[in-house]
Amino acid sequence: MLFVSIGMIVSLSSAQSADTIIYAQGKIISGITKEPVAAKISYQSLPYGSKVGLLSGTEYKFPLFDNEKYSITVEAPGFSSSKYLLDPATADGDRRVIQNIELGLPTSATKEIESSTTHHAGKVMRLENLIFQVGNAKITASSYPELDQVAKMLHENTSMIIQLEGHTDFKGDPKENMKLSEKRVQAVKDYLLSKGVGKHKVKTKAFGGTQPLSRENTEEAHKMNRRVEARILQN
Repeated sequence: MLFVSIGMIVSLSSAQSADTIIYAQGKIISGITKEPVAAKISYQSLPYGSKVGLLSGTEYKFPLFDNEKYSITVEAPGFSSSKYLLDPATADGDRRVIQNIELGLPTSATKEIESSTTHHAGKVMRLENLIFQVGNAKITASSYPELDQVAKMLHENTSMIIQLEGHTDFKGDPKENMKLSEKRVQAVKDYLLSKGVGKHKVKTKAFGGTQPLSRENTEEAHKMNRRVEARILQN
């Protein structure tokens, strides 16, 4: 488990003696399979956030200094994020606040299969948890839960036809960006076909970096521009 401290660094000697510190700890698991999930865990003291930190892994443990309450946010690709309040008043006899965290499917994907009334022609759904390996079109395993929801939606709506639209950021060679977006939407289509979706139900279109959501030259903006969207053409 990797720990990176951010912000205020508090020494045990100046804050509290080691035998009075309360620790928060827990495991991160899939709410469906109950298997461990590697996640990013960020936390901060309340109400002012004067003590903050970042962990990564399938478990977490950190001190709740000065008996302050802390908020904790857990994020993992392919799952919806979760946020909890950790209160030292709930500590057990071993001075531990134990909170195991179960992550569910992305809200955006789950909502899309709840009711056919949302599936009107022209609707665009951004695949927010679709992740490719850097610089190529190989889909990472963490993307599968969301893509499985898209496949399920297509199976349940027999007349539905979608168009997968691929976008890159606008950095680099425009021709290479176009090729990359073509390969990525084709990779998504191939995955859906592997789940039994009919070939005629999925069309593809590549835009490269021609339709950015943001023109800012920041890494956050470039990340936002790299996306695949599913447009409902018919239902």
